[in-house]
Amino acid sequence: MTKLLRGYTLIEILVTLSIIGILFGAGYASFRTFSRRQAVIDANKQIQGDLRLAQEIALAGQKPSDPKCNAPNSLIGYNFNVVSASEYRIQANCSGGLVTTKDIFLSVDVNLTIAPVGQNPITFNVLGNGTNIPLNTTVTLTLTQTGTGNKSVTTLSSGGQIQ
Repeated sequence: MTKLLRGYTLIEILVTLSIIGILFGAGYASFRTFSRRQAVIDANKQIQGDLRLAQEIALAGQKPSDPKCNAPNSLIGYNFNVVSASEYRIQANCSGGLVTTKDIFLSVDVNLTIAPVGQNPITFNVLGNGTNIPLNTTVTLTLTQTGTGNKSVTTLSSGGQIQ
């Protein structure tokens, strides 16, 4: 009597595992590229949100509770200040001095630059008085990821439009 054995050979199993390994490796590489690109996009969205925050609280004339801004001092506007390639600040610009309201550190592999450099800080003036950006000019904030070269750009117009 002949006994029939069913199953997979060692070669069939090794070929299947090799194919799965190759597919997993390609998928992982694609995911890593996607997630690194997404990190730059997310940082850019955070910057745009913080720019809009500074603009909104300046328009509202909202003063922080600080002796530099309390009466008789007045609120001039809010500054968006690029401190370094990895840090920026939002500061209330009062007649008594600057008050930092938010200090943000970017992830290690993302660098922030502002052009033109002389336009730092960007000031959103109170009560709809615009910005300190000269008429018919724009300021560009560029995020660059080290190692990959991924970039994301935000522009501000003299009227305060953020794109």
